[in-house]
Amino acid sequence: MTPSRGSHWPHISIATLCTSLFLATAQAAEPLFDKASNDSLLWGPYRPNLYFGLRPRLPKSVLTGLLWARVEDFQTVQNNFRHTCEQHEGMAGYGWDAYDSRTGGVQTIHDSGNSLDLTTEFVKFPGGTNGGSWGARIRGTPQAGASADLKTAVVFYAAVEGLGSLEAQNVDEGENQERGFEGDVVINGQTPDLGEFKMVISEGKGKRAVHSHPSGDEKGLERTFVHSVQIPEEALWQAKPILFSSMKTTIDAYIEQYGQEKMPPPWQTYTIQNRPGQGNMHMIQKVFEGPFEFDVVFSSTSAEKLVTSEDITSKVKSITSSFSERFLEVLKPQPPFTRARYEEFSKSLFSNLVGGIGYFYGDAVVDRSYAPEYDEENEGFWQQTAEARARNQQKLEGPYELFTSIPSRPFFPRGFLWDEGFHLLPIIDWDVDLTLQIIKSWFNLMDENGWIGREQILGAEARSKVPAEFQVQYPHYANPPTLFLVLDAFIDKLSSAASPGFNDQQPMSSGFASSAAADPEAAKQYLRDLYPLLKRHYEWYRSTQWGDIKSYDREAFSSKEAYRWRGRTPAHILTSGLDDYPRPQPPHPGELHVDLMSWMGMMTRSMKRIADTIADSDEAAEYAKIEEAIVRNIDDLHWDKKEKTYCDATIDDYEESVHVCHKGYISIFPFMTGLLAPDSKRLGAVLELIADKEELWSEHGIRSLSRRDELYGTEENYWRSPVWINMNYLIVRELLKVAQSPGPHQKQARSMYTKLRINLVETVYTSWEETGFAWEQYNPESGAGQRTQHFTGWTSLVVKIMAMPDLGGKSGHDEL
Repeated sequence: MTPSRGSHWPHISIATLCTSLFLATAQAAEPLFDKASNDSLLWGPYRPNLYFGLRPRLPKSVLTGLLWARVEDFQTVQNNFRHTCEQHEGMAGYGWDAYDSRTGGVQTIHDSGNSLDLTTEFVKFPGGTNGGSWGARIRGTPQAGASADLKTAVVFYAAVEGLGSLEAQNVDEGENQERGFEGDVVINGQTPDLGEFKMVISEGKGKRAVHSHPSGDEKGLERTFVHSVQIPEEALWQAKPILFSSMKTTIDAYIEQYGQEKMPPPWQTYTIQNRPGQGNMHMIQKVFEGPFEFDVVFSSTSAEKLVTSEDITSKVKSITSSFSERFLEVLKPQPPFTRARYEEFSKSLFSNLVGGIGYFYGDAVVDRSYAPEYDEENEGFWQQTAEARARNQQKLEGPYELFTSIPSRPFFPRGFLWDEGFHLLPIIDWDVDLTLQIIKSWFNLMDENGWIGREQILGAEARSKVPAEFQVQYPHYANPPTLFLVLDAFIDKLSSAASPGFNDQQPMSSGFASSAAADPEAAKQYLRDLYPLLKRHYEWYRSTQWGDIKSYDREAFSSKEAYRWRGRTPAHILTSGLDDYPRPQPPHPGELHVDLMSWMGMMTRSMKRIADTIADSDEAAEYAKIEEAIVRNIDDLHWDKKEKTYCDATIDDYEESVHVCHKGYISIFPFMTGLLAPDSKRLGAVLELIADKEELWSEHGIRSLSRRDELYGTEENYWRSPVWINMNYLIVRELLKVAQSPGPHQKQARSMYTKLRINLVETVYTSWEETGFAWEQYNPESGAGQRTQHFTGWTSLVVKIMAMPDLGGKSGHDEL
């Protein structure tokens, strides 16, 4: 696993919950959301790191979450409490079956460790002046083989950060103070942005877990317990240790009263104190026996009416049916993937991609020392940069805010710059306006020089998933600029919208989900507003990631257009995104990297199209010149005539520029980024490399490194053999373009496209069916999913692959 993508970092202990953490005081970024408007995107789960947790898209506001555990023995309860999504936690699969960011959806969680299937239904209700209301239905069903009287403790909590208040209503002051609530629990609250609101946690349905121990007379499990506490706001995210702290008080009291030999049963012992009242956090616990159901309703008092459980029932039915109908209009799997199982699979992956959108707010760790070693100008520079980093000159900056999708809920619950462009390619087909808001959010993070941190680890909660040595971001480190792929897709939609008959052919032309595409002038204004940031970002890449042509007498069409990733070590170029992919050894300041050169070509072409769209002809012409220089320099600097492939370049012992050729994704980057025309004289060799089973082709997708390479499958083997869906998506997309364009390679591309498309879908589908999860990468020999579990980020690109046209024809394949 890539170190920067993190292993677990210990949570703060209960003992430190009352310790104030340092918070940066820098000015926050420009707000993303007009707090006075009724935005259907204000509320979402937006805490994707939790199995179920909600917050609005606002800094320092209301947080909610859900915890649960089987409570039938004393040994396993603590380990079985679920809250944050974790890998290998006894799940047989979990995620959204249907989800739309504007209306809500349905999630199922198959918790084998707790012998429970949990369903969370979430719906939104527009209305009022503070972002609307929402409702959630929590339903649990014992799994097959579980005891019919399965004991389950369920805890819902609500907390408020910053200014505002929460208070439990209808508190019994008499003899029932300790026994708990009968009926619904009502919490009244208010914040500056949300105004006044009411949260109702219903009594629900299902048998309560009773027993004959005398402790039940004092604190009856037929009731609901509410514990209100005041917690330092920087620790509110740590709900599990806060819950355990309350339970420990209960346990200690039972030990003192009954002794360890006569303790109450576990389902009584593991309960919170019933201490309702004021506080910035309220935990609500119910203990069930067998199946159960209860609702949580958040009603804005600015709306005309309060939401009820009946409203949830009717709304869930409508959103699931409307989601299915619209999905088949926008992302319907095409032949040969027409059977119902592929539709279910496609809906699941897409729903989990959109359901993984999160809102993050907090400070970031940045090293702005601009140490001279970071220029990486000398041989042995990686040792010098390591020494500079060891001086620990990083500081907390911010707070910042980011609205983004994430790669994986259990392992990467934060924003990654190069992942995000891939994430948004399916999302823009579904909801253009949502995509544009996310893009704007990313560019709002840009500093005055044009830098955006490649990994956004905002706040203590996000940092809890990342080892300290990988938290620091460096303003000279880049990442592939994949957001420009999405801007290209946006311009494609604008071009289609301007075509005759568009409204009759394109379902994306109607409704709030695509208003920008339906209103060309509004879309162009968006690009005009964003353009200065895009230009600053583009120039940052050109000024910080440049490669040296002149010092080594390299012959090329242009003396300027060459590029090199900064952040290189002998083992990795984490900044490239391809981490351990083989590169020239040892690292040298004269290196040139063909993948970065290709990204810059794609980025330049996108900037040219944007300038054309906003009618800046002078700048469009300038970008056209740069694009031509890059395309010609790719051949001049990176094409190896002997190997018949594209290669990185370095400087040898004689100070000569030489190629270092490790055939794999690097070798086909000019093709993947769309820089090779269908009639390119290099295209034939590229297609032959991709199609060669002894090189890159496998029955499960295109390998990251050639089987013939001496480093194939070695050491970390992260990008040294596995199949990656994001790279394969770029390959299959370009094969489709060639297959649909007259030229010498059209027939070959058509055949490769048809076979590769089937191979990719079958690989991801088979593993999903067997394990319940999408995975980070896939084994090129067996097709098995590998590395990170529940990787519903760019692996969800298989949804777009399934929606691509079928070029196989009746004789090309049978229906799968």
